[in-house]
Amino acid sequence: MTDAVATVETEKTRDIRKRWLLSLPALLIILAAASGPLLIVVAYSFLTPGPYGDVVWQPSLDGWINVFLEKDIFDDTLSLASAHISIFVRSVVLSLVTTVLTLAIGFPTAYFIATRRETTRELWLLLITIPFWTNLLIRTFAILEIIRNEGLINGLLLRAGLIAKPLQMLFTDGAILTGMVYVYLPLMVLPLYASMEKLDFRLVEAGYDLYATPFKVLRRIIIPLVKPGIIAGSILVFIPALGAYVTPSILGGGKNLMLGNLIELQFGQGRNWPLGSALSIALMLIVMVALLFYVRNAGSQGSRQHG
Repeated sequence: MTDAVATVETEKTRDIRKRWLLSLPALLIILAAASGPLLIVVAYSFLTPGPYGDVVWQPSLDGWINVFLEKDIFDDTLSLASAHISIFVRSVVLSLVTTVLTLAIGFPTAYFIATRRETTRELWLLLITIPFWTNLLIRTFAILEIIRNEGLINGLLLRAGLIAKPLQMLFTDGAILTGMVYVYLPLMVLPLYASMEKLDFRLVEAGYDLYATPFKVLRRIIIPLVKPGIIAGSILVFIPALGAYVTPSILGGGKNLMLGNLIELQFGQGRNWPLGSALSIALMLIVMVALLFYVRNAGSQGSRQHG
């Protein structure tokens, strides 16, 4: 009996080893395709910028130093790079505000869909996902046509006599925020709906039966149960908003840059590839911190539920 078990285990081990060997070429290709470009960017961040937009293969930390510092052109003293810091702060703040606004809009939207009859939920979800059928650039230009000086909003306000001249809404942080909320709202609604669909609404009814106010039912019953959806939706919105390029470029103009625009500027007009590479890695580190926060919260939430 022992020999039979040992034979089975040997065959199983051999089968697993064979599968790994068969999968090895595909795994190597995926690893090279995923890590290769990243390693090139990391290497570029430690090199010296060339005179014509390339790199000189000479080790240098100037790319990383210039992320938050800048050298004086006369005496090489270092000082804070106020322009880069302001762009970092603007990117993080706008991304956080976008996440909060999409949550404030997406939560009641997802709750409304989850409380509809099953025959009509698919229709509501279809309406939420329709914007994904259109290219991001077209959606951003649609927002531009609405908020520009000769756009829909200013036209209606002028005809109603509420304003004497068009409001300057375009090329502001508010315009960027409006565009990003519109673009990333479905990314918040869908995870929230996935959590709310599994919610046992008998618990909500029990809360009302025990004379709990709607606010207490929301805070003590609904939010704790759909917390995984809130965290997932927040991460799905925050990460792409932090690296957004198209929306800030069109709606913010050249004076309201975000991290994505600053990185593109270094690889393009700035001709400073090491700095652009260092900024890209810095952006990736911020995203990694956000992902670690999500994994940690999701893990603690799962352990509480199983405990």
